[in-house]
Amino acid sequence: MTAATRTYWLTEPCRIRRADNSLRIERPDDTRVHIPITDIRDLVLFDHADVNTAAFSLLNHHNITVHVLDHYGNYSGALTPADDMSSAPVLRSQSALTSNSEQRLAIARSLVHTTAANVIWALDTNLLANPLEQLTEQLAEASDTEQIMGAEGNFRRSSWEVLDTMLPPWLRLNGRTRRPPTNAGNAFVSYVNSVTYARMVTALRCTPLHPSLGFLHADTDRRRNTLALDLAEPFKPLFAERILRRAAAQKTLRKSDFESDVGRASLSNEGRKKVSELIRTELSTTVHHRSLHRKVSYEELIHLEALKIVRLCLEDTPYKPFRPWW
Repeated sequence: MTAATRTYWLTEPCRIRRADNSLRIERPDDTRVHIPITDIRDLVLFDHADVNTAAFSLLNHHNITVHVLDHYGNYSGALTPADDMSSAPVLRSQSALTSNSEQRLAIARSLVHTTAANVIWALDTNLLANPLEQLTEQLAEASDTEQIMGAEGNFRRSSWEVLDTMLPPWLRLNGRTRRPPTNAGNAFVSYVNSVTYARMVTALRCTPLHPSLGFLHADTDRRRNTLALDLAEPFKPLFAERILRRAAAQKTLRKSDFESDVGRASLSNEGRKKVSELIRTELSTTVHHRSLHRKVSYEELIHLEALKIVRLCLEDTPYKPFRPWW
């Protein structure tokens, strides 16, 4: 990841065309925006987009990933460059680590336990002390990733209930629902979690790691990049729960930011713009890094998380999942 490039969030329907060494974004109101290809880290499409072969070839040549979210904020997939940074030594080590059940389960337990601690940090509550204690006991007894995921699900149900107590009635989740989300709160969480996952996919593509060789989701999700799913987990509370709680307190979100039908809900056009701006602002937030002795953005923290796995593969440096220290 280079500091000179950035993510472009396309929240409206558009056509994407090549114009020399730039992308030309054509909007429905006939306005056009030219973006130098060297300024782009990746693209996140929140709505319909028409990409032709010339534009895709340019994106591929510059190793740029295009993330696609569906109408309900679910991660639909990505247009990824043909070339990547994979290296044989790292892939062999990554494969060996994920094939070793003892090491894989240790990392999976650590991911789930740290994520739970991050949820408590994001909600700033002591109401989850007992669920965390139960989770700790269940993780110690779990003998496979399915049992670990089950323990995580139990804790998550408690945490969603606590989050609901901090939200106005119209924004409450009333249980986590996906594909499609059934209410405004779930639609918000789906969008933000998908973006967090997309940020981790981009971070992993800047490393020699293979994004499909994971630890926690390895045996439960056959379609997506399981390592990206794993490493995104500790960051989800930093964005989804934290931003939703803050937006509710500051009354940033309105009912008109969502479109609801029977049993399904999604962000409206204005809602997509508002939520993408909230996420962009949060990703650019900086904190002082204790080891690097400089400020790093939340976006860079995601990249550093991917590098931890590289160090685990190459140097056998123990992996400790991200936990806020501020």
